[in-house]
Amino acid sequence: LHLSAVKLAELHSDLKIQEKDELSWKKLKAEGLDVDGEKEAKLRRNLNVIMTKYGMNGKKDSQLVDTNYIKDPAESDTLDDPRLEKLWSKAKTSGKFSDDELDKLWREFKHHKEKIHEYNILLETVSRTEDIHKNVINPSEENLVKEEILHNKHRELKDKLRSINQGFERLRKVSHQGYDTTSEFEEPRVIDLWDMAKSANFTEKELESFREELKHFEAKIEKHHHYQKQLEISHQKLKHVEGTGDKDHLNRNREKYAMLEEKTKELGYKVKKHLQDLTSRISQGLQHNEL
Repeated sequence: LHLSAVKLAELHSDLKIQEKDELSWKKLKAEGLDVDGEKEAKLRRNLNVIMTKYGMNGKKDSQLVDTNYIKDPAESDTLDDPRLEKLWSKAKTSGKFSDDELDKLWREFKHHKEKIHEYNILLETVSRTEDIHKNVINPSEENLVKEEILHNKHRELKDKLRSINQGFERLRKVSHQGYDTTSEFEEPRVIDLWDMAKSANFTEKELESFREELKHFEAKIEKHHHYQKQLEISHQKLKHVEGTGDKDHLNRNREKYAMLEEKTKELGYKVKKHLQDLTSRISQGLQHNEL
């Protein structure tokens, strides 16, 4: 796969969550639950996203960018969207951003690109399901269940599209005006969650509690960023030491690399699981709005 040390750690975290979700689903299945197959369908979608994200779907150049580790913004990565490319080009030449702020903005742009990609994967899944449903001649109870599954998928599409539109509006505003120094959050995923939470059916007390949890979540992400960067540095150093032939030095570097790799995997899993839980809570709040 030719993945970097950070990417491999992220892949490990994603697969660990996928495995846990699949074990939970098997337990539900054994108990006669998930009769509509919605949880199974979601598992398949998630696996499809993982395979696409890390280039394991058999297609060249299909890997999604890693939103947790930011390389030099001057790299030749593309955003695959003329509107995003135009905004990024204006931001780079505006003189309104420091190098650190450009790194942060680049992370937001790449995160937005990933959201669009995941939306397109879900849209393709829904389209295939609709085509199969239209070809069914005799309506039955099973088909009514499938209609409910389609309804849920359309609601998920609506939530994702809302997030994409809000995200683009934020990128447009930040690119033209620069960063607001009074902004509560900096991490793209946290900003997305907060924007969605404010649109959900939360009481003032619940929203304030959610705000505090997002602050803890952002701190957890920053810690993960730190270990990812240290892992990448350790990986580069290890490759250099391997060429020197100094066994003692090599062993010390291998031990440090192994420690950083394990810590990065552990934090990556915790971040992704926490994100999953927070997103689920907001989704429930948004669904209440539609009732």
